[in-house]
Amino acid sequence: MTKIPGDFQPDLERSLPAIASMSQSHVFSPRSLLPREQRRAISDVRRTFCLFVTFDLLFISLLWIIELNTNNGIEKNLEEEILYYDFKNSFFDIFLLAVFRFSVLILAYAIVRLRHWWAIAITTLVTSAFLIVKVIQSGLLSKGAFGYVLPIVSFVLAWLETWFLDFKVLTQEAEEERWYIAAQAAATHPSLLYNGALSDGQFYSPPESFAGSDNEFDDEEEAAGRKAVTPQEREYVRQGKEALLVIEQILSQEANWKFEKSSDAGDVVYSLEVPFHGKTFILKTLMQCPAETVYQEVILQPEKMVLWNRTVALCQVLQRIDDNTLVSYDVAAGAAGGMVSPRDFVNVRRIERRKDRYISAGISTTHISRPPLTKYVRGENGPGGFLVLKYPKNPSMCTFIWVLNTDLKGRLPRSLIHQSLGATMFEFCSHLRKRIRDVHGETS
Repeated sequence: MTKIPGDFQPDLERSLPAIASMSQSHVFSPRSLLPREQRRAISDVRRTFCLFVTFDLLFISLLWIIELNTNNGIEKNLEEEILYYDFKNSFFDIFLLAVFRFSVLILAYAIVRLRHWWAIAITTLVTSAFLIVKVIQSGLLSKGAFGYVLPIVSFVLAWLETWFLDFKVLTQEAEEERWYIAAQAAATHPSLLYNGALSDGQFYSPPESFAGSDNEFDDEEEAAGRKAVTPQEREYVRQGKEALLVIEQILSQEANWKFEKSSDAGDVVYSLEVPFHGKTFILKTLMQCPAETVYQEVILQPEKMVLWNRTVALCQVLQRIDDNTLVSYDVAAGAAGGMVSPRDFVNVRRIERRKDRYISAGISTTHISRPPLTKYVRGENGPGGFLVLKYPKNPSMCTFIWVLNTDLKGRLPRSLIHQSLGATMFEFCSHLRKRIRDVHGETS
């Protein structure tokens, strides 16, 4: 296996500009793709916080009701704790404290949707001060278990709410706001993500791209002008464009990629935790061939990949939506010595050819012609794809990047899946290099 020349290693490391200066834990969120008016709806993490605040009230109420049912019965105890309220012996004020926290926090963070910590600071300060004074001056501790449980639970829940809001809700929503601005800038000025502007021919020709396919168009002029027509086709186009934008955002965070492993050939696998999609693997390597060769073999001719790539058992184009979008059916071969059985996938792919790079982005979808089969476990791919960057100093070399986010389903240990995916990516590169040598041998 040929190793990458040392002279090209520094350029390989700089092949993608690391324009994102965020911490590793702050990664792309799909909510940043939504229009601003839709993003004003309450976020998932804020909704969870509101549910926890509601749980606080209900749990304290339940404990208080249980306490009221002891000794003299609920009616007699209610009369003593409310009508003849005594600060030193009544639990009623602890219940009212829970009502106070619930009212203020729901009003501030669910109705008004406040993006500041002052409301939670007030409720926690009032709760803490009141409970400390009550425990010191009251005689509740002589009433048995509830004299301990109610104050402690109320105190702990108040501080858990503070921690959750400060470290989860406000932090994540602020990060999503920054990602929204970055995503809008990327959509308005796509060249900021990479060096080089888009070419005028930002498309591929289906007859040229997939020679030998059973679904080729007979008339090249008809194919060149093909557009999505039906609502389902337009949905496929939307999915492909969204997957492409996600890939561009992931690639722009090269500085945040976490090193996983490398091979003797110079292939390097990184990972990045992506919210709502989980762990994403990124393989990056230098190929000693023109970018067009990898473009043809990996992106433009997926159906022929089974001839040289042993990690793929089947690849079939189900439908071409428009000049940039298609739906494919893929079957991945078994891995990890047979411990991982073959999986099948239905993917929508968005392919674009730019001035100094080729991009193929995809994500799992559904298609009427390929329902789940009992023969295979139907896997699900998150946003992923291929990027082939032309090498600026040497046209006979290129940078190849593979972004992989997949859920193999089934009852498989996560560690086994991650180990299997890394090995599969190295094996793919090995097969690709062999294919490149064979193609160059045929043309020489």
